[in-house]
Amino acid sequence: METIRIPCRRTCLEKADVPLPQYMSSGASGMDIFAAVEEPLVIEPGQTVAVPTGLVLAIPEGYEGQIRPRSGLALHHNIGLLNAPGTIDSDYRGEVKIILTNFGKDDFTIHRGDRIAQLVVQKVVKAELEEVTTIPDSPRGRGGFGHTGTG
Repeated sequence: METIRIPCRRTCLEKADVPLPQYMSSGASGMDIFAAVEEPLVIEPGQTVAVPTGLVLAIPEGYEGQIRPRSGLALHHNIGLLNAPGTIDSDYRGEVKIILTNFGKDDFTIHRGDRIAQLVVQKVVKAELEEVTTIPDSPRGRGGFGHTGTG
């Protein structure tokens, strides 16, 4: 398994009590990311918020960071990412913020240090589009959403 080093800077020393993203098990593909909120943050039903992490990452060129939801928050609290997966480009140098939405019917409170999302680092392949006058057919053809059934 390949390992890369990603420079990581805290936005201020006061946020040093919030852990850096970390793998929570030896087989985990994503690092849990922690909230760096100053005060408890209540997300009301239907509300979307950008939760600070207190971190700036320098993801190497040729890689991206993917922000993914945590399954426990989704299943037990109806909390998810509005833009899942979110993307951190290799040339972004601002604070990483997590866009969380409360899809449930009850308020949900985020506290400092809560695990709120996962960071998965992936290689990026660049593509070049080639304009053509015809596209080769495929077995699926033009079948759209749900055309193969629901089971």
